[in-house]
Amino acid sequence: MRPQEIKTILGSGLLSFPVTHFDANGEFAVDSYQSHVNWLSGFDAPVLFAAGGTGEFFSLTPSEIPRIVRAAKEAAGDTAIVSGCGYGTEMAVAIAQSAQKAGADGILLLPHYLIDAPQDGMREHVRRVCQSVDIGVMVYNRDNAVLQADTLARLCDECPNLIGFKDGTGDIGLVRQVTAMMGDRLTYLGGMPTAELFAEAYLGAGFTTYSSAVFNFVPGLAVDFYRSLRSGDRADCERALNEFFYPFMAIRNRRKGYAVSAVKAGVRLQGFAAGKVRSPLCDLTDEEEGMLEALIVRNQSRRAA
Repeated sequence: MRPQEIKTILGSGLLSFPVTHFDANGEFAVDSYQSHVNWLSGFDAPVLFAAGGTGEFFSLTPSEIPRIVRAAKEAAGDTAIVSGCGYGTEMAVAIAQSAQKAGADGILLLPHYLIDAPQDGMREHVRRVCQSVDIGVMVYNRDNAVLQADTLARLCDECPNLIGFKDGTGDIGLVRQVTAMMGDRLTYLGGMPTAELFAEAYLGAGFTTYSSAVFNFVPGLAVDFYRSLRSGDRADCERALNEFFYPFMAIRNRRKGYAVSAVKAGVRLQGFAAGKVRSPLCDLTDEEEGMLEALIVRNQSRRAA
């Protein structure tokens, strides 16, 4: 898929990151994963991100990533698939190229590994990855990889296939500067944990979409919230926030890493054999999983009423 095509598709609706399924031995579970991706592709999300942050990119080996991308492409039908990518520059280039060969429609470049870096170094890192592939690339601003607006502007001039900017900093001042400077040169994606909690603020800053982690296990609810947001139905957004998203946040905040673990638990509760999270993450306790199950049941009952 050409970069401008995936750019347009990214901005056309809600996005999500399927969890990566593992079997009892901790190996990639292809059949279960494809069943889940196929289910998700039946809902209104134009792009799914394989081996992304919620897909435990940080725990995958580089050789697993193209296998996951290939499996997602086979199962997703017409839904576009973007691959996670990251680590140091040489590894990121190799991952990006292997994901493109596996059929990825685009690349999401996650923060580089561990160390802080100056703007010139991060610019070179992004430039090298962009120039190593023909497909579109999105950068993910968060943690130790925060590109400033002028750095991003230089990259937009240097890399025609840099087509997206995802933000996980929560720094509305910075993201508004980015959208004001770049205009429609990029597509803008919200990337805060449980992005629905921040979606109204990001919409006001020029971000038309975001990646929904809970789409993994309550896709209908996630799509309904997105539609209410885009139509300006603030009362319905507040109802969903109070009845589902804030209670989910309370479970997610009980332990570090639960932004991924709680989502994977939700997928298991919907009947998919997603398996456990890999270390260094930990799964929810039985009590916490029971809390999540009750929350899912309550909200599905309300939607059916």
